[in-house]
Amino acid sequence: MVTKQEIKLIKSLNQKKHRQQLGLFTVEGIKGIREFLNSDFELETLYTTKPIFEAPHDQTVIISENELSKLSTLKNPNTALAVFKIPKPLKVDTDCLIVALDDVRDPGNLGTIIRLCDWYGVKDLVCSINTVDCYNSKVVQATMGSLTRVNVAYVDLLDFLSHQKTTVFGTYMVGENVYQTDLTKEGIVVLGNEANGISAEITSMIDRKITIPQFGNSKDTESLNVANATAIVLSEFRRRTIEM
Repeated sequence: MVTKQEIKLIKSLNQKKHRQQLGLFTVEGIKGIREFLNSDFELETLYTTKPIFEAPHDQTVIISENELSKLSTLKNPNTALAVFKIPKPLKVDTDCLIVALDDVRDPGNLGTIIRLCDWYGVKDLVCSINTVDCYNSKVVQATMGSLTRVNVAYVDLLDFLSHQKTTVFGTYMVGENVYQTDLTKEGIVVLGNEANGISAEITSMIDRKITIPQFGNSKDTESLNVANATAIVLSEFRRRTIEM
């Protein structure tokens, strides 16, 4: 049985300030929870309608579907919800390919980008302070467990980039054709806000501007979604690695 106090605490984790204060976040659904249970993330409490998880009994609470619906942020809750502790971010390895985000605000976009980093072997994702919180429940859901394998670090992006010796690439509407330019095995790829792109202050830190050329003739298509752009750019960087 879940108490009113537990419901209140879990509901409070929908807000960033409470996640930061308590150092906790939620994961929903069987697959996502299993990914986190099998990772280095530390479980606080698991609430489930079925005893199907390999988790400590003293941290597992069997609840009804009605109770689960009171805890969940989903319209159709899936079996369980778990509360995990937010870990301390790891040191960023600047000797590898890194993705950096300048104020990406949409949870679905960030979740997809984390999955893309996982798929293309990018271990570190650097985010500006105003980028959406990676422990937002919608972001966690969209990562499908990839958050357990990608280190997400929130930094003063301008300061971070100013101290880097590696090449900093920026994605723009006008720049070097990503399919025709030389790409390096290491470096930082910066992608910008959904509406405004990369800010002027971060642009001052960019060494090379790259672009994904538009092949269609329609002028109504103004730009690519930032997550789609991430997929194309990372695919091209990794393809060049294979060819080296």
